Amino acid sequence: MPDAARPVRPVRHVLILGGTTEARRLATTLVADPSLHVTSSLAGRVTTPRLPAGEVRIGGFGGPEGLARWLREHAVDALIDATHPFAGTISFHAAQAAATAHVPLLALRRPGWVPGPGDVWHPVASLDEAAEVLPTLPALPTLSGTRRVFLTTGRMGLSHFAHLTDHWFLVRSVDAPEPPHPPHMTTLLDRGPFTLEGERELLHTHRIDVLVTKDSGAAATAPKLTAAREAGVPVVVVRRPPTPTGIPEAATPEQAATWLYDLFNGTDNRPGAIA
Repeated sequence: MPDAARPVRPVRHVLILGGTTEARRLATTLVADPSLHVTSSLAGRVTTPRLPAGEVRIGGFGGPEGLARWLREHAVDALIDATHPFAGTISFHAAQAAATAHVPLLALRRPGWVPGPGDVWHPVASLDEAAEVLPTLPALPTLSGTRRVFLTTGRMGLSHFAHLTDHWFLVRSVDAPEPPHPPHMTTLLDRGPFTLEGERELLHTHRIDVLVTKDSGAAATAPKLTAAREAGVPVVVVRRPPTPTGIPEAATPEQAATWLYDLFNGTDNRPGAIA
């Protein structure tokens, strides 16, 4: 068939919510396809975010109504919720907005961490519960007698630990935290991925006897769990918040891309079709 007679494929608009590693990988894959217009939306909580490929917008939408309006006004054909597992509210907003605007929605959710042999995990439901559990844990002996906590739950939740005046915290975050935060605290500005060797050295250098983390999943920040297991350091793990039900899910960017192409090609995209 001559080129002039070839049918022109419509350009599909895909909106990706989130600046996670998986979101950036998916954007990189999709922007290579000229039949797709890819927009990534970042919350704007990090001063210098790693920008994904393609078009980028930064900031909120104004709730589910605002997101639904944006989906309509920008003729979005598919919505991918690739936000952080602890973003929480945005996933429910995405589900409501997608239903209102009649836009297909997929949740790209990385698998959570699973404890292995030798792990000493203390699962909790929230940051408040993590703060309550900390003083009750048996800890490794330290020269100072003060519990030394490696806190990797992000700078936005430090207020939950501000009342623990008998603990010393090592806090790792991309941007410097603001008060309220624990009075005895050292901040380490860093961004993953982190190496196992680096995490071993960090636990040793700072004489860490308790690790507090969220079950964010992903390999980029998992080495701290291995280092803690090797050192016999207990880990307080904050479980993930609930997510909307009835939404098809993908565990990897590759599965998400498959869902999109199946959707646009008219094949099966029911929940569980790409599991």
